[in-house]
Amino acid sequence: MMTNKLIARLMVATALTAAAATGTAFAAGQQDAAMAGAAKAGTATNDDAITSKIKASLADQKQIGVTTADGVVTLSGSVASTDVGTKAIQVASAVPGVKEVKSELTVASK
Repeated sequence: MMTNKLIARLMVATALTAAAATGTAFAAGQQDAAMAGAAKAGTATNDDAITSKIKASLADQKQIGVTTADGVVTLSGSVASTDVGTKAIQVASAVPGVKEVKSELTVASK
């Protein structure tokens, strides 16, 4: 009889340990997902900040559009000369957090 109770207690302890481990793994998975979501939100916030800084630096060039995705900046629109386009690319490249600048700028014909 003592052996049966001991076996029953061991089985319950094993079941509880397995349940706790499963719960811990589930919680860890949820935490990882939350961290990934936070990182993605942080990237979006950083992209918005990069875009804002570049637009502020190019305030006199309203015709230049600026978008940022994962630190990659895309400049678009029409500029008066290649010098203006080159300057815009240099300004964008100098902003912290910018990984790459893609130019879709065109030079306006006179």
